[in-house]
Amino acid sequence: MKYFHEQIEAKWQQYWAQNQTFAASNQSNKPKYYVLDMFPYPSGAGLHVGHPLGYIASDIVARYKRHKGFNVLHPQGYDSFGLPAEQYAIQTGQHPDTTTKENIARYRQQLDKIGFSFDWSREVRTSNADYYKHTQWIFIQLFNSWYNIDADKAEDIATLIALFEKEGNASVNAVCDDAIASFTAAQWNSFSSDEQQKILLQYRLTYLAETEVNWCPALGTVLANDEIINGVSERGGHPVIRKKMTQWSMRISAYAERLLQGLDTIDWSESIKESQRNWIGKSVGAAVDFKLKEADATISVFTTRPDTIFGVTFMTLAPEHELVAQITTAAQKAAVEAYIEATAKRSERERMADVKTISGVFTGAFAEHPFTKEAIPVWIGDYVLAGYGTGAVMAVPCGDERDFAFANFFKGQEGMPAIKNIFNQDISEAAYGEKGGFELVNSEFLNGLGYKDGTKKIIEALENIGQGKGKTNYRLRDAVFSRQRYWGEPFPVYYVNGLPQMIEAKHLPIVLPEVEKYLPTEDGQPPLGNATTWAWDSVQCSVVSNQLIDNKTIFPLELNTMPGWAGSSWYWMRYMDAHNTNEFASADALKYWENVDLYIGGSEHATGHLLYARFWNKFLKDRGYAPTEEPFKKLINQGMILGMSAFVYRSEDSSKLYSKGMIADNAVQPIHVDLAVINDVTNELDIEAFKNHPLYSDYKNAEFILENGKYIVGREVEKMSKSKYNVVNPDDICNQYGADTLRLYEMFLGPLEQAKPWNTAGITGVSGFLKKLWRLYFDDNGSIVTNEEPTAEMYKSLHKTIKKVTEDIENFSFNTSVSQFMICVNELAQLKCHHRAILEPLALVLSPYAPHIAEELWSQLGHSGSIATVEFPIFEPKYLVESEKEYPVSFNGKMRFTIKLPLDLTAPEIEAIVMADERTQAQLQGRTPNKVIIVPGKIINLVG
Repeated sequence: MKYFHEQIEAKWQQYWAQNQTFAASNQSNKPKYYVLDMFPYPSGAGLHVGHPLGYIASDIVARYKRHKGFNVLHPQGYDSFGLPAEQYAIQTGQHPDTTTKENIARYRQQLDKIGFSFDWSREVRTSNADYYKHTQWIFIQLFNSWYNIDADKAEDIATLIALFEKEGNASVNAVCDDAIASFTAAQWNSFSSDEQQKILLQYRLTYLAETEVNWCPALGTVLANDEIINGVSERGGHPVIRKKMTQWSMRISAYAERLLQGLDTIDWSESIKESQRNWIGKSVGAAVDFKLKEADATISVFTTRPDTIFGVTFMTLAPEHELVAQITTAAQKAAVEAYIEATAKRSERERMADVKTISGVFTGAFAEHPFTKEAIPVWIGDYVLAGYGTGAVMAVPCGDERDFAFANFFKGQEGMPAIKNIFNQDISEAAYGEKGGFELVNSEFLNGLGYKDGTKKIIEALENIGQGKGKTNYRLRDAVFSRQRYWGEPFPVYYVNGLPQMIEAKHLPIVLPEVEKYLPTEDGQPPLGNATTWAWDSVQCSVVSNQLIDNKTIFPLELNTMPGWAGSSWYWMRYMDAHNTNEFASADALKYWENVDLYIGGSEHATGHLLYARFWNKFLKDRGYAPTEEPFKKLINQGMILGMSAFVYRSEDSSKLYSKGMIADNAVQPIHVDLAVINDVTNELDIEAFKNHPLYSDYKNAEFILENGKYIVGREVEKMSKSKYNVVNPDDICNQYGADTLRLYEMFLGPLEQAKPWNTAGITGVSGFLKKLWRLYFDDNGSIVTNEEPTAEMYKSLHKTIKKVTEDIENFSFNTSVSQFMICVNELAQLKCHHRAILEPLALVLSPYAPHIAEELWSQLGHSGSIATVEFPIFEPKYLVESEKEYPVSFNGKMRFTIKLPLDLTAPEIEAIVMADERTQAQLQGRTPNKVIIVPGKIINLVG
C-alpha cells in the first residue's frame, strides 16, 4: 500500500469542508483560544511559498490547541479594498469588485490546497457592503465622540455639548485643536447651529481639517507614509509631493499615552514595541512662545531642553508652516517660494531620513527672545516638519549637532549671526565642548541651581511672563483618513452648508456607486465625483441622483473614501460574530472571545496597522463596545522566505553571455533569469529554452561563453518577487510533493522569526521522511500494525518526541520539531516498530504539522471521524528514565568492551558480574587484577 499524497490530501480537504470540522462555537464549556493571521490583500499574482509561512505556524498552534481541549477560533478573510485593484480598473476598465473576487477565488483555492484549519464559515471581506456598513458605523461613533482628559477616555459628544450649555469651554479639559477661542455658556447657547458645529469639529475624534498630505498626481490620491519608498509611490514608482488639502483625520494623538503604556501589558517583541515607542515619541519639556518683531504673531516651539534657551541663535520653521507666507520679507520672497516648491517634491520620510544634507533659506523676519529681548533671525529648513511638534524649532548650535551644522553651513550669510554662548555654567550638566562657553545674560536667577531645578525655574519664569509652560509632547500625529480613490469604504457623510452630517446608522450601508471611470474628474475631484447618483435625500433617507441636489432636503455626499486601514482596524472582532446583521458583534460573543491570543504577521505593519488597530480597540473599549484595552495579547512576526534568484551575465555590447565561471575581468551586467529555464540542482542554463523564452528574444543570436561545455548561471538570495523571476508557486510544490511536505519543509527551514532562503532541492528530504513514516504503518500488501507490547526503546523514542514537540509548539520553535520527527521515525524504523501503542500517538503528535497524512493514518488504524480534536498525547517522564547503563570496561585505562548493567547495582555487585564475564577472563588470562576501580553509573577499570 503506497503513499499517494494527491488522493489523501484531496480526500481530507473535502472531508473538512463537508463536515465543518474547524467551525468554532461562540458557546462552549471549553477554554477559548483565538489564533489569527494578518489577513491578506488578494493580489492578482496569487500566493508564493513565502506567503504561507505564518499561516502554517498559526495553523500548527490552532490544531495543537484543539488537541489540548480548547475551543479554537482560527478564521480567515480578505483585506479586499486597495489601490492595486483600482489601478487595474483604471488600466482595463474592469470593475475592481470583479478582479477582487477573481483574486479571492484564486487565493481560496491555494489556501485550501495547503490544508489550513480555517473556520471559513466566518470569512470576511472588507469590500463587502455587509462588512463595511460596520466600518461606517464605527466612523460615526468616532465623529460623535470627544476625548475627556480628566476621565482619560472617549465620551459621547452629547456630554461635551452639555458642558458647553452649562459652563462654556473654559474648564473643559479635552484633546482638541490648538487655539480654540474661549466662550461662556451664554455665548454657546447664542451661537447658530452652524457655529456650534464648527466648534464641535475642533473636539471630535474624527474631524475635517486642512492638512499637509502626501499627494501623488499620477495616482490622483493621497498616500500614507508607508505607501512611499524613496520619495515615490510604492505602487508604480510615481513622484509624490506635499500638498495642503481638506481631509478627514483621526485624533489618534488623544491615545498617545495609553498606546505607550499599553505596550507594557502585551507579549510582543521588543523591536516592535520600540518601533511604536519611537513613533509615538513621548518628550517632556516646555512650550515656548517667541513673539515676532514686525508682525502681530507668535512662533510656538516645543523643546525638551528649556535649559538651553539662552543659547538660541536662530529659529527654523518648516517650509509649510502657516506663518511663512505672512512673515517673509519682500527681499526674501523669491528665494523662500523657490525653496518651498523644491521641498514639496520630497516626502516626509525622505526628509526625516536625510540627516546629511543641509538646506534652508532666511525669511528676513526676526523673533524676540523671551528673556533677553534680542532679535532672533527666522529661517525655514526642510529638516523641520510641519506635522511634528509645532513645525518650528529654536536652534541652539552650541548644544545641538544639527543646529551647529546648520549655523556653520550658513556662517557669514545674511540672517545667520555668530553662535551664542549657553548660559550659566552652574546649572549645566552637559559638556558643550569648544562650541559652548558660558556667560551671564539675563540668567542670574539661575545662579547656583542644578540642572533639574534650573529647568523648573526657567519654565516658571516663562509662565510668569506668559510666554511658555511645561509640556509633554508626542511625535504621534493625527492620522489622515481620506483617500481620493474609488475602491474604498464610502463615508456615511453628506454636507449641509459645507458642514458634515452623519447618516443615521439604520440607513447603512452607504454602498459604492457605479462610475464610468475610476480616475479623478477633470476638475480634480476624487473618482466618486464621476458618479451621477451620489446625493443624499434627507427625507427619503436614500442615495439619489446628483441632479436632484437642492441643498434643502437633498445634499451632496462625501467624495473621498476611507483608507485601506479602516477595515483592518477592527476585523478581529467581526470574526467573533461574522453573521450578525445588526451589530459588528454581539456583547456575548465579544465577552467570550475577548481578544486575540496569538497574532502572526509581518513586522512591516509595526507603525501602521498595529498602531491603528490598538487605537480603534481602545476607542471601542471606551465607548463600551470592546471588552479589552488591547486587541492582540501575543504577537509573532514571521520572517521572510527569500527566493534564490538566477542570473546570466551580459557583456556591455549585449553580444555575449558569459557563464558565471567565465566572467573573469570582463565587464558584464547580471540579468535575472526565469527559473523555468535552468536546472535548479546543477544551475545549468537550458540555452535553447532560454532563447525561445519570450522574455529573452533579444538574445537569440547572442554568443554563449561556456565553462566545461555548460552555461552555469549565478545564484543569489533575494526577496521573492515576480520581477526577479524567483517566485516559487506553492501549488507546484503541493502537486509534486504534497501539502504536508510543504508545511513541514517551511517549518524546517529555520526559526519562524528569521529570514531564510528557499531551496526546492532540499524539499526531497522532507518528502522522503513522510514516505518512511508511511512504511512504519504499511507495506505493499497493506497494514502491518500489530497490537504487540512495544519495547522500552520504542516508548523512549515516542516520548522524547512528545516532550520535544509539546515544548516546541508552546515556545513557537517549530523547526526543531521537524528534526525530532525525523529522528523518531529513523529510530522506530531501526527498531522495526509497527506497534499500535506507538504509532497511534505518533500520528497525533504529527497531526498539527502534517494533518492530511495524520488523518489518513488515524483512519487506517480503525478510528472514525477526524483526528483534529483527539486528545494530544501526554509526555510520561518514566519512559525517559534510564534503568540500565552501558559501561565501558577498561583494562589499565584502555577500553576493551562494554557491558550493559542495571543502574541500581552496587559496586561489589558490578565487580562480581564483570569478573565472571568471559571477556574479562580472556583479557586477564588467569591473572588477578591488583585493583578494580568502579564508579557506579560511570566507569569500570581493572588495573594490574
